[in-house]
Amino acid sequence: MHGSPLPLPVAMLIVFGAAKLLGEVFARLHLPPLAGEIVAGALVGPSMLGWISPNEVLKALSDLGALFLLFSIGLEVKVADLLRVSAVAAAVAALGELAPFAAGWAVFTAWGGTRNEALFVGAALVATSVGITASVLAERKLLNDRASQIILAAAVIDDVLGLIILAVVSSVAGGHGRLAGVFLTAVLAMAFLAVIAFWGPALVRRWLPSFRSRARADEAEFHIALLLLFALSALALYTGVAAIVGAFLAGLALAAHVDKRVRTLTRGVSELLVPFFLAGIGLNFDAAIFRSKRTVALALLVLAAAVASKVLGCGAAALSLGWRNALRVGAGMVPRGEVAMIAAQLGLTTAVLSASAYSVIVFVVVGTALLTPLLLQITFAAPGGQESRQQASPGT
Repeated sequence: MHGSPLPLPVAMLIVFGAAKLLGEVFARLHLPPLAGEIVAGALVGPSMLGWISPNEVLKALSDLGALFLLFSIGLEVKVADLLRVSAVAAAVAALGELAPFAAGWAVFTAWGGTRNEALFVGAALVATSVGITASVLAERKLLNDRASQIILAAAVIDDVLGLIILAVVSSVAGGHGRLAGVFLTAVLAMAFLAVIAFWGPALVRRWLPSFRSRARADEAEFHIALLLLFALSALALYTGVAAIVGAFLAGLALAAHVDKRVRTLTRGVSELLVPFFLAGIGLNFDAAIFRSKRTVALALLVLAAAVASKVLGCGAAALSLGWRNALRVGAGMVPRGEVAMIAAQLGLTTAVLSASAYSVIVFVVVGTALLTPLLLQITFAAPGGQESRQQASPGT
């Protein structure tokens, strides 16, 4: 299985089939199906059954799955709703960066790691992976909840801040001191977010009806939606933001102006691709981490710090909403993903991180992805959940 890649249909059969099978099993056990799809990736991956290994094709499918997931979420959210909670979301994002960075740095420093290693671990823990949370919120029809809107807005800001922190840490660890370039990237990233969030929907409102009246091709409106999805994802990358943020903003710009058919087609594509994103998280899990008791202890300690720092840091910034909503916001900001893996890969290739430290970060990514659906299920099932949804509904 490890020598040469499997034929594409076979690889897709294994990953998609295992993800949907485990998702069904988890649903029957009254557990989040999303967690089952992540476990499926670990089960069929190289660390366990060894049926399939991560490769460029599966990574491409995973990346597309993440893009379509965030695009479909954006189509269900209104810009006005996010702008109403922008002040709280900014505070959530800021505290949600500082607390995890300090926690990761402190744990690795206390464990005896080097300064640069501790900095990289801290940087790996800062940014939330909004894809996991967004998927759970959409599945439970909670996107219009006020806490959910804060999570989505904060996660977009959080992603930008996380990449900036990683750039700063890389400069410090490498002794390059290119902080002027980091500042320029930060300005470009913030400008991109502001322009698309404030003026994107207005431009679509003016331009889309004209296109709709002139187009003759079948599904022409879906085609233009896809073009906007890929264009903003590409622009996001070139301005120093994760592509999934561009995908979310594309959906946000189109949300109030596309017909039901576009949403239906988007959901169909998402149903195909999102399992590859979720299973892809599990595929990267390395069971070899359990061979050393010391590494296991460190991994569990960092995982606990990763969860607690987001719940407490982000929750503290959202206390004005009441403690139940603060817990929901904190739980929704827990999962780590793209930025953590980028930090881990960068640290490993530059010899700043040891192999065990790299494995710890991957363990945290998988662990937080599995814990988040359970935390959201618990916090949104708490008394007052229905009340918060009713309070949010007038503004939707």
